[in-house]
Amino acid sequence: MPELPPTVTEWPAAKVRDTFISFFEAKEHVNWVSSPVVPLNDPTLLFANAVQTNLLGTADPNTPLSKLTRAWNTQKCIRADTYHHTFFEMLGNWSFGDYFKEKPLNGLGSFLQRQVYKLPTDRFYATYFGGDEQLGLAPDDEARDIWLKFLPLDMYFHLVDNFWEMGDTGPCGPCTEIHFDRIGNRDATSLVNNDDPTCIEIWNLVFIQFNRESDGSLKPLPAKHVDTGLGFERLTSILQNKMSNYDTDVFLPIFDAIHLATGAPLYSGKVGTEDVDKVDMAYRVVADHIRTLSFAIADGSCPGNEGREYVLRRILRRAVRYGSEVLKAQEGFFNGLVGVVVKVMGDVFPELKQHEMHIRGIEKFKKAAQEVQGKILSGQEAFVLWDTYGFPLDLTQLMAEERGLTVDVTGFNIAMDEARERSRNAQNKKAGGAIVMDADATAALHKMGLLQRMISASLHGSRLDHESVIKAIYTGTEFLESAAAGDEVGIILETTSFYAEQGGQIFDTGSLEGSCGSFQVCNVQIYGGFVLHIGSVTGEIDRFSVGDKVICKVDYNRRKLIAPNHTCTHMLNFALRVCKPIHPDHLRRIESIVNDQIKDELDVYGKEATLADAKRLMIYPDPVRVVTIGRKVEDLLADPDNAEWLSVSAELCGGTHISNTREAKAFALLSEEGIAKGIRRITAVTTDGAFKAMELAFSLEQEVDAASDAEGSLLEKKVASLRSRVDAAPIPAPKKADLRTKISLLQDQVRKEQKKIAEENTQKAVKATEMADGAASDGKAFCISLVDVGLDTTAVREAVLKVIEQKGISVMVFSTDETTNKAVVYAGVPENGEKFKQLEVSEWLTAALGPLKGRCGKGKGGTDASLVKEAMDVATKFASMKLS
Repeated sequence: MPELPPTVTEWPAAKVRDTFISFFEAKEHVNWVSSPVVPLNDPTLLFANAVQTNLLGTADPNTPLSKLTRAWNTQKCIRADTYHHTFFEMLGNWSFGDYFKEKPLNGLGSFLQRQVYKLPTDRFYATYFGGDEQLGLAPDDEARDIWLKFLPLDMYFHLVDNFWEMGDTGPCGPCTEIHFDRIGNRDATSLVNNDDPTCIEIWNLVFIQFNRESDGSLKPLPAKHVDTGLGFERLTSILQNKMSNYDTDVFLPIFDAIHLATGAPLYSGKVGTEDVDKVDMAYRVVADHIRTLSFAIADGSCPGNEGREYVLRRILRRAVRYGSEVLKAQEGFFNGLVGVVVKVMGDVFPELKQHEMHIRGIEKFKKAAQEVQGKILSGQEAFVLWDTYGFPLDLTQLMAEERGLTVDVTGFNIAMDEARERSRNAQNKKAGGAIVMDADATAALHKMGLLQRMISASLHGSRLDHESVIKAIYTGTEFLESAAAGDEVGIILETTSFYAEQGGQIFDTGSLEGSCGSFQVCNVQIYGGFVLHIGSVTGEIDRFSVGDKVICKVDYNRRKLIAPNHTCTHMLNFALRVCKPIHPDHLRRIESIVNDQIKDELDVYGKEATLADAKRLMIYPDPVRVVTIGRKVEDLLADPDNAEWLSVSAELCGGTHISNTREAKAFALLSEEGIAKGIRRITAVTTDGAFKAMELAFSLEQEVDAASDAEGSLLEKKVASLRSRVDAAPIPAPKKADLRTKISLLQDQVRKEQKKIAEENTQKAVKATEMADGAASDGKAFCISLVDVGLDTTAVREAVLKVIEQKGISVMVFSTDETTNKAVVYAGVPENGEKFKQLEVSEWLTAALGPLKGRCGKGKGGTDASLVKEAMDVATKFASMKLS
C-alpha cells in the first residue's frame, strides 16, 4: 500500500491550494473570486456556507459571468455547527454547459490518486444517488459505472438523499461524494457519512440537470452543469498525515501566536478526556473563531443583536471567554491575533489586508481605553465609536471587558438622545429638518398667488443683510398663520439672500431677525421654485406670523469656508475633463492641475448672461450665471468657439466663490473610489485642511524613510505599524500610493530577512539529525540535541520530524533565546516499534521542562532558559530509564 506523506514540509497548506489552482487553470478554468461570507443581498442566508453564492441564479447576458464555461475558486464559508470549523475554505470547480459527469469523475480520480496528490486508492469510498421512486428518478448508474474504474465494487454505495437542491425551487440535481479513510487497512464502509473523524468526506460533486418548479415537479435544464466543493483544510490534513485539521500548518501559526499572546502552555493536540484542563480545546476555539470573525468583519458584518450579527456576537463572546478563563489571557489578546490571520491568509484573500485595521477594532477604541481614568469608559466615547465607526454598544462593552473596563451605558444613552435631538435639526437635504414640501404644498402656494424670488447670491460672498417679508409658514403637513417659540417649521419669504442647496453647493445657515424675535435657519431647500427656510423659533415668547418683516442674516463666516471648496470643485471638474478617461494613476496629475491654478493666483469671474448667449457655451436654464477662472466671462461670450477656452474652467453656476484661486491656499485629493455602478466619488480638502494633509504625509514619509535603516524584528514592527497608519491617514492619495509602494519594498525586505533567517535556522536544526546519526550508530534509542535557532518553533518542530522520519528514534530538541531568556522544546517518539511504547512524550517533556519552569505537551516552552543544560540532563536520564 502506498504510504502517505509524513511531514508538513512535503505538502504545506499553500502548496495544497496552489496545486489545486494550477491543475484547473491548466484545464482552462477561470478564477471566479470568492463571494463574501456575508451574503448582504440575500437576507434568507446568514452566511455563505458552501456553494458559490455569486454563481447562483440567472446571469445577465451582458456580464462576464454569462460568458463563463469553466471556473475555479476557493470559497470562504461559515457554518455555525459542530461538524465543521465555523470558518473553512471550499476549493471548487464548475462547468456551465460544458463537461458533465464523465470528465470530472475521471479527472478527479487521477487528480487525487495518480497524477497530483497521489493518495492511496484503497482509502477512498464513493457514494452516488440511489434514485427516488416518488420523484420518478432512477439511480445515477452513470456516476457509479465511472467510479468502478477507480474503486473496488465494495467501496461505493448508493444513497437516496444524494440529491442537492438550493431551495424549494431552482436548479438541482444528483450528487456524488468522495470519502477518505484516515486509518487504512480496514473496511470503513460503516463509517461513511457517520460523523466519524477518521473517515471523512472531502469532495462533493453536484450534477445540476433539473429545475425544481413551484409545483414541486422537476424540469430538465436546457444545459447541464457541474458544481464541486473540496474541503481545503481536510485535504491538507490528509496530505500532511494528520488526524486533525488543527494539527496542520493551517492552524499551527495561529496556535504559536496564541501561545505568545497568552503565555499558555503550547498546543499539544489533546481532545476529549485527555484534554483535562481544556487548554487544547481553548486553542482550537480561539484559532477557529478569530478566522471566522476576521473574514466576517472584512466582508461587511460585525457582532450585534440580530440575525447573523448575533451569531457573530456569540462566536466572539465564546472565543474571549475561552481565552480569558482557560488560557488566562490578558485583556486585549483577541484583537492581537488578527495580524497572524492576515499574514497566513492575506495573500489568498487580500480583503483581509485591506480591512485589517477595521477588523482589529479601530484604533479609536484603543486610544480611548488607554486614556480612561479609572475603570469606566465614558458614554460619549462609546457613542462616538457607535456613531462614527459603526461599533455596536455590545461590541464596545465586550472589548472593554477584555481590558478590565466597564462602559458608562447611561452616558451612552444620554449622548444618543442628544444626537437624536440634533438630528431633528440636521443640516442635510434628505432629512430637511423633517420638513419637505410635496407637489400639493407647492400647488397651494401658487393658488395663494405667491411668487418668490431668490436674489442672486453674491459671487464672492457679500456680507449685506437683506430685508424681506414672511409669505407662508409650513409644518410639513399644513400651512399656519403663525409659529411660536420652539416650533420647527419652514418659512417662505418674499425674497431671500439665503442660498438653497443646489448645483453641488450646500445650503446657507443663519437667522431671520424680526421685531417679534429670532428664527434660526438650519437648512435651506428649494421645492418647485420656492425656497424653504427650515429651522425653529427661538426664545420663550418669540412668535413669527405671515406678513412680518424680517432681516435675512446669512452666516457669512460659514459661507466663506464653503466658497474655496466650491471654486476648487470647478477646478477639479476642469482637471477631470483634461485627464479623461479617469484612472487611479491619474490622481497625481489631477491634483497637480488644481494646485497649479491655485499657484497661478487666477481671478474668478462671474457674469449673468442670456440663455441665447450661454447656449453657445453650454446648456443651462434661463437666466444663467457663467463662472470662469483665469479669463473674463466677457472674453468667452465674445468668441465662444475659440479653442483657447478649452484650457479655461468655465461653468454655469449660481453658487458662491472665492475672488482669486490663491484664497483656496492648497488642494489635496484624499481618495477616489467607486460607490455604485458607473459612479465614482472623489474626496478632497482645501485651505488649512489641505496643508494638514500634506504635513501629515511629509511626517509619515520621513518615518518610512527612516525605517529602512532598521533590521530584524524592529523593522518588522515598524513596517506593520506604518502600514496601518498610512492606510488610515487622511493624506493626499498620490502620496499615499507612494508611501504604500515604499512600505511594500520594506515588507519585501522583511520577508527576505525572515526567509533567510528561516533557512539558516533550518540548516542549524540539521545539527539534530547529525547528533541522531551518532546516537543511532551507538545503538541508542533516543537523542537529545540543542540547536541555536532562537524561538523558531517551525525549525525545531521540523528537526524533530526529520529525526523520527530518517533515523526512527525518539528525539528531544532544545533551543533558547538569550534576549527573552525563554526556551523552545519539542519532542517526538516513533509511533511504530514496541520499544518506544514505554516512553510517553508528554511525560518526557514534563520532566525535561521542570528546570525551565515550563509545562508539558508535545511541543512546549520554558520561561527560564538559563537552566537548559540541567533540563537536557533530566531528559537524558528520563529517556534512559524508560528505554532501558
